[in-house]
Amino acid sequence: MVATTAHQMDVAELRRIAAQVTDPEIPVLSIEDLGILRDVAVDPDGTVAVTITPTYSGCPAMETIRVDLEKVFAARGIASRIELVLSPAWSTDWMTEEGKAKLAEYGIAPPTGTGHRGRVTVGLTVKCPRCHSLKTKELSRFGSTSCKALYQCLDCLEPFDYFKVLS
Repeated sequence: MVATTAHQMDVAELRRIAAQVTDPEIPVLSIEDLGILRDVAVDPDGTVAVTITPTYSGCPAMETIRVDLEKVFAARGIASRIELVLSPAWSTDWMTEEGKAKLAEYGIAPPTGTGHRGRVTVGLTVKCPRCHSLKTKELSRFGSTSCKALYQCLDCLEPFDYFKVLS
């Protein structure tokens, strides 16, 4: 395979390549949908530089995402450099509307409202992603991952994850 430099490609195309990578914990979401794909640029030597931000510090999915990004570019013969940036901190405000819709379709209630740094919302109304009822209750503030809470619908009685509003 002949090596390709990122200089030979449009930055928008390089971003589309990076955006193909999915979140290993929620595979229906691309890293673009999730809002963790911050920037794609080309270094002077032709290496594609991808900047990502974790949903929270210590997120175990970031190593897998880094490796997946390297693989998607290597498959095209493009050298890559993946940079993890923690500031500013990721916010659910960065999620795309398409990403939120994909979450609901997948059975995870998307975040409601906008980020509210440091504020815990008590009595939050979360719509059931299965039957769309607003009669739900929080079972645990901590769900299957740190960025989700566990809820139950009081109409269909199904438990479901809620992607917490983070900022």
